Amino acid sequence: MILPQPESNLKTNLMVLGAEIISIMDKSPFKSRYVVVDDVMRRFLKKDKDRTADLFLYALTFLHTLGSIEKKGYKIKLVKKEDNKSQISLFENDAN
Repeated sequence: MILPQPESNLKTNLMVLGAEIISIMDKSPFKSRYVVVDDVMRRFLKKDKDRTADLFLYALTFLHTLGSIEKKGYKIKLVKKEDNKSQISLFENDAN
């Protein structure tokens, strides 16, 4: 599990910013289609004065690494995973 440092500013944390990008891309007119990166970045930067283009690109790279974003040229698309699998418990024994 990825945990942020207790002293870190959550407004500029990559996980929080990544969640904000997902939220932006999950709403129309971006929902379920490839969109230009600049359009998403403009909305992202409007949300808070502490946000920068560098933070946006770091968060976008983080999401792409996780497989949450697909890229096609200068456009990106939110990847929806529709697995109905439940999270594996560390305490269950699969040997039964």
